[in-house]
Amino acid sequence: MTGALFGLTFAVAAPFWALMIVLPRWSWSARIVSSPLIVLPVVLIYAALIVPNFSTVLPAVASPTLAGIRDLLGTADGAAAAWAHMIAFDLFVGRWAWLDGRTRRMRALVMSPILLLTILLGPLGLLVYLLARTRWPLPASAVAGPARAVASDDGAGARRQHIG
Repeated sequence: MTGALFGLTFAVAAPFWALMIVLPRWSWSARIVSSPLIVLPVVLIYAALIVPNFSTVLPAVASPTLAGIRDLLGTADGAAAAWAHMIAFDLFVGRWAWLDGRTRRMRALVMSPILLLTILLGPLGLLVYLLARTRWPLPASAVAGPARAVASDDGAGARRQHIG
């Protein structure tokens, strides 16, 4: 079962990466990727790998040592769980970068290599994105945020709108 879950981990994340990299301007890409729930399938795989091994995993991560983590990751269950952990967080970070890049109007030709780097070497992709995003400041409309209308009762039964 561990081998099957390992193989399934990237397979359930790949469609979301494809939307961000291959179809970044498709209207459904934004609708789908906007949901943080896109990481849920990978998180469920992670849970399926961790829960049965919780008594082994918890001591190793609650009081980590190099030898303890090495021993944990040296098992098939530990390696598969670590893979699911990485895929889930890489996808979440890639999703954030993609959404932030869209807000900043970064070109797909800039974002695609960064997202590929994030898939392959997560933290380095994040670093490159953090450096690249400094060249694309947020548009004024994104900084101010949308105005919100809030209705309230003035005590005399009259409704007023406050913009804030």
